[in-house]
Amino acid sequence: MSSHLSDVWFSVTPLQVASGSGCWVTTTDGDDYLDFAGGIAVNSTGHSHPLVVAAIADQATRFIHAQVNVYRHDLLEPLAAKLNDITPAGIDKFFFANSGAEITEAAVKLAKQATKRPHIIVFSGSFHGRTHMAMAMTTSKTGYRAGHSPLPAGIFVAPYPDHLAADQDAEVARALRGVDHLLKSMTAPEETAAMILEPVLGEGGYVPAPAAFIQGLVERCRAHGILFVADEVQSGFGRTGKMFAVDHYGIEPDIICMAKGIASGFPFSALGTRSDIDAKWTKGSHGGTYGGNAMGCAAALATIEIMSDPAFLQNVRDRGEQLMAGIRELQRHDAGITDVRGLGLMVGTEFSDPARVAAIQKHCLEEGRMIVMNAGTYSNTLRWMPPLVVNEHEIEIGLAAFAAALKATS
Repeated sequence: MSSHLSDVWFSVTPLQVASGSGCWVTTTDGDDYLDFAGGIAVNSTGHSHPLVVAAIADQATRFIHAQVNVYRHDLLEPLAAKLNDITPAGIDKFFFANSGAEITEAAVKLAKQATKRPHIIVFSGSFHGRTHMAMAMTTSKTGYRAGHSPLPAGIFVAPYPDHLAADQDAEVARALRGVDHLLKSMTAPEETAAMILEPVLGEGGYVPAPAAFIQGLVERCRAHGILFVADEVQSGFGRTGKMFAVDHYGIEPDIICMAKGIASGFPFSALGTRSDIDAKWTKGSHGGTYGGNAMGCAAALATIEIMSDPAFLQNVRDRGEQLMAGIRELQRHDAGITDVRGLGLMVGTEFSDPARVAAIQKHCLEEGRMIVMNAGTYSNTLRWMPPLVVNEHEIEIGLAAFAAALKATS
C-alpha cells in the first residue's frame, strides 16, 4: 500500500507501534521491545505514565487550548512557580513554547534584545534544532544543515574540548584559548549577545563538558556582559541524575532552555531567565499560538510531581552507574569500544568503527528486541537514553542484548 506520509523522516526502526508502557513499546503485531531510545530522551517518566495520562485527560475535559495572548488558564502560574522551585538559583521568569528548536530561537531573540548585541557563540559538536537559526547554531553533523544554505549570519563556532585527549587540563586550556581568540578575531565582546552551550553534547556524542571548561566560559561571559545560555533541551529534567546538568557544575546560567523530558512526551518547552533580563524583552516581540498549551502544562506539572520524589533521581543515578559499570566490564573484552562516558542515564559508548555501531543497533533490534540510537559527528557513538523509570532488571536485559550484539559483530 502506498503511503501519503512525507519521506523526509529518517527511520531508526521499521516498527509500527500500537502502545507503550514504562520502558516498553508494543507493535501492531503484538511484539514487545525494550525502548532505550525513549523518544530521543523525551519519555522521561516512561510511556503513558498513569499520573501524566490522568493529568492530560482531566485537562482535556476543561480546556484543550486556551491561547495565552487572549486569556490565561489556571495552570500557567502554577507551572511557572514549580519551575522556579527546581531551576538554578536566579531563574525566576518563564516563557512557554512547544519544541526545543523554538525555545533555543527564543533564547537567541531574548539575548539580542536584552544586550542590544547581534552575535551568538556556539560550540563545535552542538545541536540546537532544525529551524533556520537553530541550524546555523548546529555543528554536530552536516546532514542537519546540508541543502538549506544560506543560513542566518552572526553565529560563531568555538572549540569544544576533545574528550579523548590524554591531558584534559591542557585540552580545556586549549579550548578556552580558542574562545578568547574568537573574541579577539571574529566577534568582539561588545558585539556578542550570548554563548549557548549544551552542558552535555547531545547529537554531538553524549559528551559531558569538563567542569573547568564551563566555569571558564561563565567567567568570560561575566567579564564581558555576555549572557550564558544553558541548552538543557536533552540533558534537563533528570536525565543526568540531577534535575539539570548545570547542577553538576555549580553554575547559574542567565537563560536555560528546557524541552524533551519536561512533559513526558507531550510537546512542550520552556525558557527560564532572570527577572532583570526578562524585563528587557519588549512586550509583544515574541510569542506563539500554542505556547503554554493547557494540556502541556498539565503534563509538565505531573512530570515534575513524579520527579520530585527523591527516589526518582536516585534511581536515575543508580541505574546510570549500573549501566556504565556493565558497559565498562564489556569494554575490557572488546578493544573496539574506545570510550564509555555519561552522567546519569545520558550514556555514550564510543566505537572505533561507525559501521560496527550500525551493526550493533541492528542486532539489538532484531535479536535483542531493544531499540537504541547512535550519535556523534561520525555516528560512532551508541547512546543510551532509556526512560528514567527504568529498573535494575531492565538494565540487565539491555546489557545482555548489547553483549550479544558485541559478540555477533566482533
